[in-house]
Amino acid sequence: MLRYIARRLLLMIPTLLGITLLVLFFITLTPGDPARLQLGEQVTEEEIQELRQELGLDDPFIVRYGNYIWNILHGDFGRSFRTKRPVVTEVLQRYPYSLMLVSISMTMSLCIGIPLGVYAATHQYSWKDNAAIFGSLFCVSMPAFWFALLLVQLFSVTLGWLPVAGIRQWQGWILPIVSLVLGYTASITRQMRSNMLEVVRQDYIVTARAKGQSERKVLFRHALKNALIPVVQTIGGLYSMALGGALIAEMIYSIPGLGSYTLTGLQNRDYPIIQGSVLFLSTISCVMILLIDIAFSFIDPRIRMQYVRRKKRAKEVA
Repeated sequence: MLRYIARRLLLMIPTLLGITLLVLFFITLTPGDPARLQLGEQVTEEEIQELRQELGLDDPFIVRYGNYIWNILHGDFGRSFRTKRPVVTEVLQRYPYSLMLVSISMTMSLCIGIPLGVYAATHQYSWKDNAAIFGSLFCVSMPAFWFALLLVQLFSVTLGWLPVAGIRQWQGWILPIVSLVLGYTASITRQMRSNMLEVVRQDYIVTARAKGQSERKVLFRHALKNALIPVVQTIGGLYSMALGGALIAEMIYSIPGLGSYTLTGLQNRDYPIIQGSVLFLSTISCVMILLIDIAFSFIDPRIRMQYVRRKKRAKEVA
């Protein structure tokens, strides 16, 4: 197991290097001059060229990439072109807001989506199952920004129950979390329902019922554990997508998270902000997927047996 973790950690290095290379490549191809955007139009070409040299924008692509990696190895993620503040400081200040928003949303989605998926599967072809399927498809298909604006219009503007934006009070977290929970719950419910329907048709479930075990015991002791395996596999990817997808909620509800910070960097062609934010999100995503894989090995005993067999073979060879 330790070898598996160490190998996955080592594989993160070329993955992150490739991500930084792609990010620099695409922002280089993107139209727009950061120096011109920063100075405005009422400047001379000499002033723009001087700022470009100061920012290192005139260096060849390979030189810029090498300098960026070298600076990262020394703990320097660059400074914003506009604010001159260290990117790592800004990222660490803003990331807790995004982490809190996504973590609470994902936890609530799992607590709602898994039982709802099991309930729909155990009432297959009934009106309850059809209602769950219709609701899931509707929520998945509904644009996130439209639903977020609808919540603002209903609960903030019309009813006046919750603040329009801002998180100075705890009530300010309610609408952003609800806007994210709906989509994640729909995805988890659909997957949990399909997994449960597949598992309950297996021979060992039929055998458990034939032995006279109660339906509750069959579902929650035998079927649910195996049906959860594919869901656990996708939690890491879904969580990583949620970190980037929280951008809409952060912008609409004025949450100073990492998503809004990245969007500001994109609008201003602030390359250090874009590179630092993407690298940080990619690192968190890789770590999250690794943690999910480790948890998956404890849920599925077949994976643990593979490691046990490998150890036995290594001892026999030695």
